[in-house]
Amino acid sequence: MNRISFLPVVLCAGVCAAFAPALAQHEHPAGDPTKLGKVSFPVSCDSPVQPQFNSAVAMLHSFWYEKAHDTFAAVAEKDPACGMAYWGIAMTYYHQLWSPPGPADLKAGASALEKANAAGAKTQREQDYIAAIGTFYKDSDKLDYRTRSLAYEKAMNQLQVRYPNDHEAAIFYALALLATAPPSDKTYVNQKKASAILEPLFVEQPEHPGIAHYIIHADDYPPLAPSALDAARRYAKIAPDSPHALHMPSHIFTRLGLWQESIDSNLASAASAQKYNAPGNELHAKDYLIYAYLQGAQDEEAKKALEAPPAGRPDDPQYMNWLYAMGTSPARYAVERHQWSDAAALPVPPDTFPGGRWSWTEANLHFARVLGASHTGQIEAARKEAQVLASLRDTLTQNNETYWADQVAIQHEIAAAWITFAEGKHEEALQQMRSAVDHEDRTDKHNVTPGVILPARELLGEMLLEQKQPAQAMNEFEATLRTAPNRFNALAGAARAAMLSGNSEKAKTYYAQLLAICAHADGHRPELQNARSLLAQE
Repeated sequence: MNRISFLPVVLCAGVCAAFAPALAQHEHPAGDPTKLGKVSFPVSCDSPVQPQFNSAVAMLHSFWYEKAHDTFAAVAEKDPACGMAYWGIAMTYYHQLWSPPGPADLKAGASALEKANAAGAKTQREQDYIAAIGTFYKDSDKLDYRTRSLAYEKAMNQLQVRYPNDHEAAIFYALALLATAPPSDKTYVNQKKASAILEPLFVEQPEHPGIAHYIIHADDYPPLAPSALDAARRYAKIAPDSPHALHMPSHIFTRLGLWQESIDSNLASAASAQKYNAPGNELHAKDYLIYAYLQGAQDEEAKKALEAPPAGRPDDPQYMNWLYAMGTSPARYAVERHQWSDAAALPVPPDTFPGGRWSWTEANLHFARVLGASHTGQIEAARKEAQVLASLRDTLTQNNETYWADQVAIQHEIAAAWITFAEGKHEEALQQMRSAVDHEDRTDKHNVTPGVILPARELLGEMLLEQKQPAQAMNEFEATLRTAPNRFNALAGAARAAMLSGNSEKAKTYYAQLLAICAHADGHRPELQNARSLLAQE
């Protein structure tokens, strides 16, 4: 068995050996982090617990939910009459930009809310905070997640209007806006509204972790990303003891094609996550890390990052990220390098993906297998994998996972196009690919991923090159680069298309850019040799 096809088996071996005991107990992160930024959230609890309460809110702002939970619980133990401590615990079960809470988390959050109400709050402001999170947990057995999220957003809007000098209210309202932003809204109304709240506050509170964090999320879109570069470069310095704070800047670095900064960010985050026993956080950072390494042709470094993953825990707040990385990172490693035989042979690790609402987390493995099989003439194998994608799409639809059902539907459309192409029906395949491109253009990436493992438009460019239509292919590669700057395959494709179109000057420009981003390349990509050969002719 060759090395790349063996990698996912190695991944699974590391997981399966510890998987069962990992599910049985929940080990909270250790340590006593202090460098979390500056948060001032005055409450009417006993004054000695105020600094600890502020620390817990700082952790909450950096999505360090487990540690925030433990710290709020410690506040409640010291001051049982502190209703806001239980408010904080209830907040740790509502992961607004991640996956919706399951039944156990909803039950735990509702229990904390009951304790908050029982303990009471000495001020109307505190009562309003408790009432606001109560709108999310109310009737969770009857009302869907989005309805309750919108109710919370409305309550936080009213709260920040009622207390205009309470910056925390405004910051939490901005987060609620981001959580309820429609995925299909390409005008980014909620995101821009959140930024308008956060940017002035960042001037006043330059060391606040939540402000920097939420600015990054608000601008984590191709046309908005440049506006968040300052926040991205400052956030890790504001809260260097938070694994998530170390990672988040790479969202913007990825959007702007700043690969070395993304690498540095995620190496630090993965090391911190290991220290604090946060497997989902670690693999989330490594997925972004692998993506960045591959864009710079640092293939050996990417391979190292794939090895020896930590065991997953369903009670980990970032379990979704762990599942996604387990399926996506091996797939990404194969297809980004155009190792189609390896992609076709990727194994699906057993006893890892739970299916149901999580079905999307394994989709990229099957998508890579389709691409690999269709590129190597294994049409029947490709058809079988396309059927798996269709089944995953249907499962997600049945589980009301609309966004992910749509993403898998796009993969199925791309798969159908490449199968058609492999069958020799080239014009029909191009038509199918253009339809998939239009579909993907109407969506955007989820923050769990640095990007789709291969953009539809980039794949359309490659198909056009196969059809000896280099001018049209160059248009598709250049369009890809406008939304995903410095992508290796888009740059290499644009350079090749330019050469085949007779535009050697443009080809040299793209190849020079490719060599610049691959200054630390350790792989043997033929595209780099082509670039060096052409530029040596000057």
